[in-house]
Amino acid sequence: MPTDERAMTPIDPADYPKPLVAGLKMCCPRCGKGKLFKGFLTLRKKCDVCGLNFDFADPADGPAFFVMCFAVVPALAVATVIEISYEPPVWVHLITTLPMIVLACIAPLRPLKAWLVASQFYHDAAPGKYVAAKPAPPETHAPD
Repeated sequence: MPTDERAMTPIDPADYPKPLVAGLKMCCPRCGKGKLFKGFLTLRKKCDVCGLNFDFADPADGPAFFVMCFAVVPALAVATVIEISYEPPVWVHLITTLPMIVLACIAPLRPLKAWLVASQFYHDAAPGKYVAAKPAPPETHAPD
């Protein structure tokens, strides 16, 4: 089975792209060239350029949470201002507010997920592990 020379080339950690850049480009967090996604939000198994395995990546619900906090709330605020200021019929909201909210939800999901994956790689993040605390030694008092 032939090996890909590019996958075998080591990359200096100083050459890793910054997480924000890799997130906005939606590329591999190690080489900055390979594609990160194979579907809309589905990650590839590994980078097609450098061979980095993406098994470490687990942004969980982070992208959806950030989208709800920072994109949907302002979109709903605009919808509320439109409603209070103009009192338009419902069909106006269907053609203005609904698309605005849908775009505010969907557009930032991929870059946010890519940024979180790149941040996990860049900072070598790993799940926390519980380590039981050692019991404190008994206090000894000097005799009175």
